[in-house]
Amino acid sequence: MTDPVAQDFWAELRATTQARIGLGRTGDALPTQRVLEFRSAHAAARDAVHQPLDAQALAEQVEAVGLGRPVVVTSKASDRSEYLRRPDLGRTPADLSGVPAGNAEVGFVLADGLSPRALTDHGVSLLSALVDEFGGTYSLAPPVIATQARVALGDHIAQALGVQTLVLLIGERPGLSVADSVGVYLTHLPRPGRTDADRNCVSNIHPPEGLGYELAARVVAGLVSGARKLGRSGVELKDTSRADALAAPSEILEL
Repeated sequence: MTDPVAQDFWAELRATTQARIGLGRTGDALPTQRVLEFRSAHAAARDAVHQPLDAQALAEQVEAVGLGRPVVVTSKASDRSEYLRRPDLGRTPADLSGVPAGNAEVGFVLADGLSPRALTDHGVSLLSALVDEFGGTYSLAPPVIATQARVALGDHIAQALGVQTLVLLIGERPGLSVADSVGVYLTHLPRPGRTDADRNCVSNIHPPEGLGYELAARVVAGLVSGARKLGRSGVELKDTSRADALAAPSEILEL
């Protein structure tokens, strides 16, 4: 039988984290409740990966943000199964002829990634927070919604849009604690062939447990400003928006 004092101790700690700690035991096994919780979380993660994105419904919500009617594009992955088996196809566009070319400073891509559910739950609210945070500082291209998409697909879309800086919102890989987290990838001067070293990422966006929309937007806005001053994004660009006032190395741009 579980010690009531130990149970109370772990209950207090569990309130501070989404990790599975202090699960207890029944004989030499986990309690039935903990086993069922694990199976439920595993099922939610699997569902988040396989659930298709309703791109048209999302497009209507995105249009209400005020950046224009979004174009929907897809990768060369023909379906979800192929997308999961062939990451390379998720990085290559099937057809970008409908993407409007321009010369805006910043472009947005909303990609389903490995959790379409995350984009459905948080994509529009996060996009709205980003637009509000930019506050008219930059010219913004019409948004693009990408399905069966990996991060690098955004480079092709950005090149077609003609934007200087790409902000890509994408559903992150679901875990057993969170199945609907969004990541934001920033690429300055995007083009096909860019690597992860050329990007900055703000992850774990899923209020109320994860990073909130407004705070995430402030971090992204700081990174966009820094990238445009530095002339590049990636490993040389650091987020100091939440850091203490410390002297930064001379080679690192302080935002």
